[in-house]
Amino acid sequence: MLPPSLKRYAWLSIAAAVATILLKGWAWWITGSVGLLSDALESFVNLAGAMMALAMLTLAAMPADGNHAHGHGKAEYFSSAFEGFLILIAAVAISYTAIERLLNPQPIEAVGIGLVVSVVASIINLATSRILMGVGRKYKSITLEADAHHLRTDVWTSVGVIAGVGLVWATGWLWLDPVIALLVAMNIVWTGWQLLQRSAAGLMDVSIPEEELMAIEAVLDDYRQQGLAFHALRTRQAGARAFITVHVLVPGAWTIQHGHDWSERIEADIRQAVPHVHITTHLEPMEDPISLADQELDRLAD
Repeated sequence: MLPPSLKRYAWLSIAAAVATILLKGWAWWITGSVGLLSDALESFVNLAGAMMALAMLTLAAMPADGNHAHGHGKAEYFSSAFEGFLILIAAVAISYTAIERLLNPQPIEAVGIGLVVSVVASIINLATSRILMGVGRKYKSITLEADAHHLRTDVWTSVGVIAGVGLVWATGWLWLDPVIALLVAMNIVWTGWQLLQRSAAGLMDVSIPEEELMAIEAVLDDYRQQGLAFHALRTRQAGARAFITVHVLVPGAWTIQHGHDWSERIEADIRQAVPHVHITTHLEPMEDPISLADQELDRLAD
């Protein structure tokens, strides 16, 4: 279960989004730059994403119940998918506004003040994204990681926009403003697409990361040297929680208690190697050929 304290980081993201909306909106209002307008529009997307993140973190933190025996961790994937979708929508909106301005160029005013305001907003987003990314990786929260990626995308958007507006100010080339906005839109599409792919993989029961699989195999290898065998190792990631099942082959002459004790030790060692996992082991006698007939997910009937 996700620590309830993670929700406070969603509130941090909401506060940052509100602050940057006000700052970037003001920067656009005083300059008239379509690049700064596109930047302000993306902050509205950030706010919607942060509110979705709060809702999904709240749901994911709920304990398992009769209808959700494995918990509610997968709710986080809906949040990250929503973030990815919002990023793509923002890219479309930015592109539309930029093309319109490219066809109808307009001068930019009060550039110096506008850029300073936009830089302050970008610093807020950068600091918030670094906090969210660190916490998200520590607690394996794809929701916070997605929100961090979104904010970091916003930072890069702002960098491009600030550079574009600065060049327009220095050169007088009005077409640079919408062109920079179009380039920024194409760049953030990639981030949105990656978030959508990762969310889809989680909803499709993707396996845990390769480094964690290797850590589990290392534990099992130690027990193989002690005479045990294993098969049908299956893993899946569900938000911050991972689920592992494995069949443990032991000598048929062992008592149930003896085999159970060994299973408990194996599970404890796996949990030490890979924290935040739920492990299910299935004992089988290694001498019985039927024990080797259930390695597939869908066991065939005789």
